[in-house]
Amino acid sequence: MQLFKFGGASVKDAEGVKNLAHVLSTVGYSNTLIVVSAMGKTTNAMETVIANYFDAKHQLQSSLQDIKKFHNNILLDLFENEQHPVFETVDNLFQEIVLFFDHNKSPNYNFVYDQVIGFGELISTTIISHYLNKIGITNTWLDVRTFIKTDNYYRNAKVHWNQTQELISTHVDTSKLNITQGFLGSDSNNFTTTLGREGSDYTAAVFAYCLNANTVTIWKDVPGVLNADPRYFENAELLHQISYTEAIELSYYGASVIHPKTLQPLQRKEIPLHVKSFLNPENEGTTVGKDLTLNPKVPCYILKNNQVLISLSSLDFSYIVEDNISHIFSLLHDYKMKVSMIQNSAISFSVCIENNYDNLERLLLHLKAKYKVSSHKAVNLYTIRHYNQQAIHDMEAEKEILLKQITPEIVQIITK
Repeated sequence: MQLFKFGGASVKDAEGVKNLAHVLSTVGYSNTLIVVSAMGKTTNAMETVIANYFDAKHQLQSSLQDIKKFHNNILLDLFENEQHPVFETVDNLFQEIVLFFDHNKSPNYNFVYDQVIGFGELISTTIISHYLNKIGITNTWLDVRTFIKTDNYYRNAKVHWNQTQELISTHVDTSKLNITQGFLGSDSNNFTTTLGREGSDYTAAVFAYCLNANTVTIWKDVPGVLNADPRYFENAELLHQISYTEAIELSYYGASVIHPKTLQPLQRKEIPLHVKSFLNPENEGTTVGKDLTLNPKVPCYILKNNQVLISLSSLDFSYIVEDNISHIFSLLHDYKMKVSMIQNSAISFSVCIENNYDNLERLLLHLKAKYKVSSHKAVNLYTIRHYNQQAIHDMEAEKEILLKQITPEIVQIITK
């Protein structure tokens, strides 16, 4: 049993879908389950649709039509006959979106987000499943929401493992080629939930764990796991192998190749993870597994941009002690802030956060009732794992440094 995950970049157009079929034909697809993301930048486009629903209803229809046109062009490239049933199936999915908007009564942005955003995955897998069947790669389309059950923490739902394990192990026929959606689940009321952005990798890990898979392969537009994101750093190097622990550390600090939650279920059952290029499927890529040493042993660079740095001190210059820190973290939790870095001294406390839920101003107002507060928005957090002095020197060059923290394995630098 093997799990394959294909991201949006791998199926961004008709040629990408054809290449997915080529990858399957090249490496084999018996006893395989495929997890697929939304096509190209569809998730971003869906977010625009959701924003228009709340703030610009006059643009709602046109933004949805743009997404429909994008997918229809892919359909026309893949299917010669417009009478093919896939056209009607995809059209019905778009009609479901319209129906939801027409009947929705909830003002909760996060709830609405989860009910709409996942149609990108539902549409992409529908198209791909029909295309594979058309060219003779017989497969079964699965609605992931009937298998992965979660709580109702919309936009970052937590998996209910026992229920999910029972559903997957009982109802997935592993002797067949199956295709399903990444990123999605459903709560106890069968409302759609999402596992967090980039959660498709995690979906593959959930299925691998529940099915006792032999391997998981993530197919990407890079050769494997690199020591730096080539979009931001020059001369990125391929890491041929890394341990689960190393990969978890890199994920924790924000490395984008592997989703932070993906590795834990794989590590628990010692399921190897491969990260390979969908452009060169026969290349070895990167293997993540138990007790593997980092090869090559080079500094690993991570950038998290658009962060917020908050610095606090007590109004009366008293020490920042345990009860203060507990209070601060309680507020960060209440306002759904993701903490990327902390640093404290006797009378000050600094925290670098991600304002994913747009609660920053309310948080700052709350903090100012008890602390002297300063903040810097849109800062960059650089992390170097396995650093050397040259790596630090290169990172600091021509940057305004707001905060710096060094441990034996990690250096973190916050810049404007």
